[in-house]
Amino acid sequence: MSVSTPLDRRTRAPQYPVNLELREQPVLVVGGGPVAARKVAGLLEAGAMVTVVAPDAVDALRDNPAVRWHQREYQRGEAASYRMVVTATGVVDVDTQVSRDARATGVPVNSADDPDNCTFTLPAVARLGDIQVTVSTAGRSPAFAGWLKARIEAVLDDSLVDVLDLLAEVRDDLRLAGVSTEVPAWRRALDSGLPELVAQGRIADARALLVAQLAFDGAVAATDLP
Repeated sequence: MSVSTPLDRRTRAPQYPVNLELREQPVLVVGGGPVAARKVAGLLEAGAMVTVVAPDAVDALRDNPAVRWHQREYQRGEAASYRMVVTATGVVDVDTQVSRDARATGVPVNSADDPDNCTFTLPAVARLGDIQVTVSTAGRSPAFAGWLKARIEAVLDDSLVDVLDLLAEVRDDLRLAGVSTEVPAWRRALDSGLPELVAQGRIADARALLVAQLAFDGAVAATDLP
């Protein structure tokens, strides 16, 4: 196994973060153990259509009607039939073959705890409603990513969901009016006490603050939004 040096880590290109839309997309998970089960749980939550290939599977996979389980070994080349592939057998030869097959056909692949066989890595995710904060270490230390995620979760307050709802509502109103939403007002409003007003239940005041900041940027007249 190769070990990167501090110079390698400073000069290599960073990974490019994305959020994938996987609803009703076919995803293959190779492996039937606890690690595979955790991967499957996240994929199902995202709405993916998950197929598991493994000779045996833990109850969380075996008894889940949302999972299509093929009780057998992985067959060379089958990764090509899926939108995305995750391999978590813990068997080097199998995980390497799955990764090789996926790469050969341009299918994104993640190999659990094996960044050299990945074309993407999975971050730790702190989630609250539609808010997602992810932590990645480029596959170098999942444990550290998980630790940092827990610290972020501790500061995610339920009122932030209401803040997001307000911002999204006003943004939708602006878009319907054909007004650009790419203005600094959003950040100024957030830095000027908007989250605190929402946390206090003062939604009307928070909205007034936001509209005033948008008006300052000329994005909208203060009377243009309901």
